[in-house]
Amino acid sequence: MFISLASIRSLAPSRAASQPVLQPTLLAVALSAASASGWAQQAPTAPADQTAQAAAAGSGADAAASADAASGGTGRVHKHKLDAVVVTGNPLSQRELAAPVQVLSGDALTLKRGASLGETLDGLAGVGSTYFGPNSNRPTMRGLDGDRVRMLSNSGASVDASSLSFDHALPVDPLVLTRVEVLRGAAALQYGGNAIGGVVNAIDNRIPRLAQPGLNGAAELRLGGAAKERGGAVVLDGGGEAFAWHVDAADRHADDQRVPRFLSEDGWRSHVRNSDSHGRSGAVGGSLLFSQGYAGVSVEDYHNDYGVTVEPDVRIEMQRQRLATAGEWRDPLPGLARVTWQFASSRYKHQEVEGSGEVGTVFSSKGKDGRVEATHTALQGGWGTVQGVLGWQWEQSDFSALGEEALVPGTKTRNNALFLIEQFKSGPWSLQAGARAERVNVSSTGGDEERFGDPVTRRFSPKSFSLSGAYELGNGFSLSSNLSSSQRAPTFYELFANGVHVASGAFEVGDVNLGLERAKSVDLGLHWKQGEAKWSVQVYQTRFANYIALDASGRSIDEVGEDGETKSVPEFLYRGVRARLRGVELEGRQPLPAVAGWGLTLGTTVDLVRGTNRDTGEALPRLSPVRGSLSLQAERGPWLIQAEVRGAMRQDRVPAFDTPTAGYGILRLNIARHFDIGNLDAMWYVKLDNLANKLAYSAGSVQTIRPLTPLPGRSLFAGMQVRF
Repeated sequence: MFISLASIRSLAPSRAASQPVLQPTLLAVALSAASASGWAQQAPTAPADQTAQAAAAGSGADAAASADAASGGTGRVHKHKLDAVVVTGNPLSQRELAAPVQVLSGDALTLKRGASLGETLDGLAGVGSTYFGPNSNRPTMRGLDGDRVRMLSNSGASVDASSLSFDHALPVDPLVLTRVEVLRGAAALQYGGNAIGGVVNAIDNRIPRLAQPGLNGAAELRLGGAAKERGGAVVLDGGGEAFAWHVDAADRHADDQRVPRFLSEDGWRSHVRNSDSHGRSGAVGGSLLFSQGYAGVSVEDYHNDYGVTVEPDVRIEMQRQRLATAGEWRDPLPGLARVTWQFASSRYKHQEVEGSGEVGTVFSSKGKDGRVEATHTALQGGWGTVQGVLGWQWEQSDFSALGEEALVPGTKTRNNALFLIEQFKSGPWSLQAGARAERVNVSSTGGDEERFGDPVTRRFSPKSFSLSGAYELGNGFSLSSNLSSSQRAPTFYELFANGVHVASGAFEVGDVNLGLERAKSVDLGLHWKQGEAKWSVQVYQTRFANYIALDASGRSIDEVGEDGETKSVPEFLYRGVRARLRGVELEGRQPLPAVAGWGLTLGTTVDLVRGTNRDTGEALPRLSPVRGSLSLQAERGPWLIQAEVRGAMRQDRVPAFDTPTAGYGILRLNIARHFDIGNLDAMWYVKLDNLANKLAYSAGSVQTIRPLTPLPGRSLFAGMQVRF
């Protein structure tokens, strides 16, 4: 991975392994890479006042970026951890959260990062991936995907087309991220009903939050892996007390991904066909700094050209450009502790290019979003402390799809929302209540009237409520709970789709009369922490009164292809059903006695989710089976060794139109070492993946693509990072 010097190398993953073999019926368990402490080498210590300023920084990307930036500098003193404030789902910048939040940053992110955000997060407790080959991987959370998982960029909307189709990649470059935060479950209310599954917030330092005197930076080179990756990135941060600036650039080439030999529809293969890619990105940003806050702006450009595995001669050429501004004003008025704001304008476009060079379908989206939050000062009394935040969020998106494979008409979506969150704290008790009201308009602008009908507008008024609590039991134990009632407006494709979706191999039909998706959720957690030891278990259930599902109708539609041949395609309908999801997540880390000077840490995670269509009794599609891993981490001086065995049980609880997925176990090994190059701090690392070259498939893949895209085979990946 690659991070700017404005970020901390703080928290290392407690991953590693003990047994190289996993039986299909045996689940090893694993320390989440989001563990809150671990291996960090000689990062500079921030001045006390700067660290305090970072801890007090506002919501959005402010708190995490500011805390990360507080560790910037050139001196390398000793190991330490900076207790950065979690941003996502934490508008009041609280140190302890009742919500299940995972954080990936520093060396943990370096050693965990993959080619996509979905691949990077896959394997965290409760987090999976849609896995449409190595290029198109969107995170799934607690069995939910698509528009039920909210993708954010520095707490703002990520404008793209990834939720429309499994073969559409996220326009996020993991190479330049300083931090990724994952919020699961009911506490995601402040981001809307389409965050019922959870929130993924990708954070960078493109809008600086703190002064960074002089010139700081980092550079990284990455080589190898199953796709023979050649990549690198450079970040520069600098400025003075009144102004801070940021520049970054990244480039990544990858060949077709190598996998264990498997039988494909076109014979035996050892590579995933048409899975190569070339991604590159760049950004500049700057902020004016003043005693009570900051105001900044950034411009970024992201390109990704990649092959579509399901179509051997089709490539996608993607570009997203984004202009963003953000700021914070602390203590602007009596009774008002902080006001934060952020606005962004994005242009997204991708075109699907045939092997002949002819452009097929062109998808484009223009979006704007804004968010303002005002936090009132804490009200204190003998009964405790109350503090809250009032927020306004606004989004608009204009989408179009032109070409032979356009399955939706042009659409316009407008969303306005108000939300209020108040937190009460007294002694060991902490309670947080929230409410959100939205106004959503989704309009079809027409086009092919024979396919999509006349232009039509649907109006929705979703409302959501949440209540969270935490109680300190003593001796390191605590309880947490989250309750919510959420509503989500149907998306444009759930309302207006009418055509063949090549990625899913189906003729998809929307329903313009769909109502709000309605869900009630509860999760309960038990947590224990003593020193470096940390364990938690979460149980949850979500019941949908109206779950918008894509179900097979049992009929087939005859379609005439470009070659003039007629082929039969199964019909799938978007319709509301009753549904239930429930599951368990376990994660923990446990230091062990040192051996020959090596500090050892054992880690574990397990997660399982069961989803049922209560109208038919069938399982919901693309759910992960019971998963887990067991890890062992050893560190001594500048050295780190991590071994991990990760596996999944067989998934045979699938809908009628799907097929079971076999269980598997995969062994991984990471070796890293910090060293000095003159006055520069450097780290080299080697990652060995799937050492036994086990053939495995992801149950989260759509059924039509799964046989074409096994998980990566045995590979060796090496990289070096230099910070100055």
